[in-house]
Amino acid sequence: MGRLLLLSNGHGEDLSGALLGQALQSEGHAVDALPLVGKGQPYQDAGIALIGTTQEFSTGGLGYTSLHGRLTELLQGQVVYLLRRLMRLLRIARRYDQVVVIGDVIPVMAAWLCRRPVTTYLVAYSSHYEGKLRLPWPCAECLRSPRFQAVFSRDQLSADDLSAQLRKPVSFLGNPFMDPILKDDRRLPQARRRLGLLPGSRRPELEQNLVLLLGVVEQLPAPLLSSGELQLELALVSALPNAALSAVLGPIGWSLKTADNGQSTLLYRDAHRVQIHRGGFGAVLHSSDLLLCMAGTAAEQAVGLARPVLQLAGRGPQFTPGFAEAQRRLLGPTVFCVDGEAGAATTLKSTAALALELLERSHLDLQLQSLCQDIALKRLGEAGGGARMAKSISRLLRASE
Repeated sequence: MGRLLLLSNGHGEDLSGALLGQALQSEGHAVDALPLVGKGQPYQDAGIALIGTTQEFSTGGLGYTSLHGRLTELLQGQVVYLLRRLMRLLRIARRYDQVVVIGDVIPVMAAWLCRRPVTTYLVAYSSHYEGKLRLPWPCAECLRSPRFQAVFSRDQLSADDLSAQLRKPVSFLGNPFMDPILKDDRRLPQARRRLGLLPGSRRPELEQNLVLLLGVVEQLPAPLLSSGELQLELALVSALPNAALSAVLGPIGWSLKTADNGQSTLLYRDAHRVQIHRGGFGAVLHSSDLLLCMAGTAAEQAVGLARPVLQLAGRGPQFTPGFAEAQRRLLGPTVFCVDGEAGAATTLKSTAALALELLERSHLDLQLQSLCQDIALKRLGEAGGGARMAKSISRLLRASE
């Protein structure tokens, strides 16, 4: 069996890398990880060894989306950190039989410099953005190299497009980040209508997003909530503890109810109630008729479960109007968003009105239901993507012995 190094550059990429790494370990391979951005928490959670000491930055690797973000990364030392990670990669690459890239041009270029065999999962790129994928230089040149033994895409359109551009086979085997969600059998108690709230996972943007989502909730009819006709479920990461959550809620008139065990269970303001789920992300996705979303990977997982998604653009650094618009191109016509300035009262009110409309359509509109199913398969794929990629990598390793 081989010794493999996972190379990724972002939170979502780390999640996919960790899931692929577990599948590779199941195949009998020894796997280490070198995340180029952030702390690599998904790898640690999966029990995959990290190379070197990792560091988190406030931009979450998304500084390139704005001038302010770029300046922030420079001031915080993220560029220097990245260069040090790349130098470490060049020093240790010879220990590994293959480098497995999860991400975009930066890890692709870094892997090419290693002069080791490479497998690439281009999770960050899709032809759905513009109809034809325009890979940034020198990504295409690297991928055409014989060192890049296999290239996996995130959807079938990209696989067909890149196969022609690179003049080599590119495969769509599914997306590893869909595997745990598709296999998750947890469900919430049945409800007539259920709206899931997904504020994202990066702090401090998470707090900002939560305030905006609650602003939409305040625009929903109180009788609809007090009667139980509509249940609201908030999927919240553990990175936002009760103390920090209370500090966010107080200034906007919301309160936090906690159970005897000290865990937060409910947000409330007058007749408006939002149930909190920490560690119950999959149950919220599976059980909701509609997801009100300010997140990246979570929105993709919702679409992969054939659920309609309603976006609420924020102030960033990630979930800006520009990011939301790009996400709609990526994920297709089952992702909705109202026009309007991010955070404006009229935008929140219009989003609430569209949420009510989509909640009804999710039950009554057979055409929307069929479209959701079709989009899920074509753009995200079936469960087992990680296992299929791992088996493909194993075949390459055996062929090179």
